[in-house]
Amino acid sequence: MITQQAVTHIPLSQYAFANSERSLTIRLRCAAGELDRCVLWYGNRAQQDDPIQFTPLEMERAAHEMDFDYYEVTFDSPYTRVCYYFQLTDGCELLYLYADIFSAHLPSERSEFYQYPFIRREEVATVPAWLKRAVVYNIFPDSFASGRRAIQGAPSETAWKNGLILKSRLGGTIRGITENLDYIADLGFNCIYLNPIFTAGEYHRYDTLDYFHISPNLGTDEDFRELVEQAHSLGLRVVIDGVFNHCSWRFFAFDDVVRNGATSRYKDWFYDLTFPVVRPLEGAAPSYACFAYEPKMPKLNTSNHEVRDYFMEVCAHWIREYHVDGWRLDVANEVDREFWRTFKRTARSIDQDSVMIGEVWENAESWLRGDMFDSAMNYDFRRYCRDFFALGAIDAAQFSARITQMLYRYPTGIVQGQLDLLDSHDVSRFLSLCGGNIRRLRLAEVFLFTTPGAPCVFYGDELGVSGVMEPDYRSAMPWDAPPDDQRDFFRSLCALRREADVLALGNYRTVLARRQLYIFRRELDSRIVTVALNAGDQTVDLDSAAPITPPALAQGWEPGRLEPYGYAIWKDMTA
Repeated sequence: MITQQAVTHIPLSQYAFANSERSLTIRLRCAAGELDRCVLWYGNRAQQDDPIQFTPLEMERAAHEMDFDYYEVTFDSPYTRVCYYFQLTDGCELLYLYADIFSAHLPSERSEFYQYPFIRREEVATVPAWLKRAVVYNIFPDSFASGRRAIQGAPSETAWKNGLILKSRLGGTIRGITENLDYIADLGFNCIYLNPIFTAGEYHRYDTLDYFHISPNLGTDEDFRELVEQAHSLGLRVVIDGVFNHCSWRFFAFDDVVRNGATSRYKDWFYDLTFPVVRPLEGAAPSYACFAYEPKMPKLNTSNHEVRDYFMEVCAHWIREYHVDGWRLDVANEVDREFWRTFKRTARSIDQDSVMIGEVWENAESWLRGDMFDSAMNYDFRRYCRDFFALGAIDAAQFSARITQMLYRYPTGIVQGQLDLLDSHDVSRFLSLCGGNIRRLRLAEVFLFTTPGAPCVFYGDELGVSGVMEPDYRSAMPWDAPPDDQRDFFRSLCALRREADVLALGNYRTVLARRQLYIFRRELDSRIVTVALNAGDQTVDLDSAAPITPPALAQGWEPGRLEPYGYAIWKDMTA
């Protein structure tokens, strides 16, 4: 008996999307283990005569989690307007599913079938090609470098306009980044993502004072121009941080509001002002909306057309004048959505390959429909890896289920551009979550580099940086005395990722999820990469679940066995 309540298909969503103007992917979710067969029947919804001629396509059981199976088929359609239905069988029962109706019979009118009204090129669910192949190195500018393989490591203050002071905690600079681009390129990364670099008061620079210039305690605008030029010459893309949800309470517009109150021409630039607007004393609650209750960062009213126009010029300025390759967008889920739509149109009008990566910690589906972001920071990826690799709080079956749900949350082309990460400037270092166990970290890094999405590594992970609290996980790059030098390991992962298109574009299939052993496979045409990960403290037998040919990259592996926290990767094996 087919459990009808468990069957899910949503037209024009992650269950039905275009990969190109001729290619469609159709998915259906059902109760685990129930279906013997699932067939998609599709036809031309604009066919001139009746009845419509339908073509059958066998759907693959492409993924499984604890409660559900996912059936999928990707095909080239001769039609730009498509109608379709499903044929479901469980060995005893045969049902047709069309427009959310289950029936033993097909409808008589074409309007009753599921519809893909028109495959519009503007709605193709994908991202710029370079992002799918990006291997990203994330730099926190204050903490990285002030010279070649060196950082000052001490706080400083720089005078700015109107007596304001700009703070630095560890002394990193733009020139310091430029002088170490060869280090990043040598590891094999092809993109750098910089946390904020615009003029700001605090060392983290999320309290922006001037959106059109590099913070003077980081360097000059020309320093940044040289950084981008040098990066591009080494094959490195440059993504910068845009903080448009809020600004500094000394930003010119907010300063005007404080001075002039309700008569300020900028009073509508901010959210929920109460007049008079007063900068509160330390610990006092502000009388205006701000970022995370931080009075020094008042919240901008991004639905205001003047605010929008101002920041569209900011967007255009850094792409047009400095040729940055994209933006990571701070607190993206609190900003007006029309602001982001306009931002994307502005960026793409100058550079068709410019990318937008939103900081959205939860499900970002409503921002990833093609009209706003290309990608989101994938914190769910980190959480699932934390629970499986670092803490051992879930087993391989639970891990597999969470990863499957994550991968089927978005269309394939969007998944391939997600910014997958284990560490960032906002979370404890993954190595610390692993209790300092470098083998556990390595397992997670192998998974990061071999799953769909753009792998993103936070500076210093390759040198064993740890830390649970903010000053520690944003600590100075340990150029002279790395706690644990893992550069060769990261170099091998970057090389593997960049040489194997299958890891960027291939299908993802779970092979085995048993206790703490997880094996999965990436497939693209005849190319296959199989990965085995033992997240447990016992040696495990691989049996016949994986190939026995020597792997390209391994730790704690011998034919047929994986030691505790060991991994193995096989390339170009037959399924």
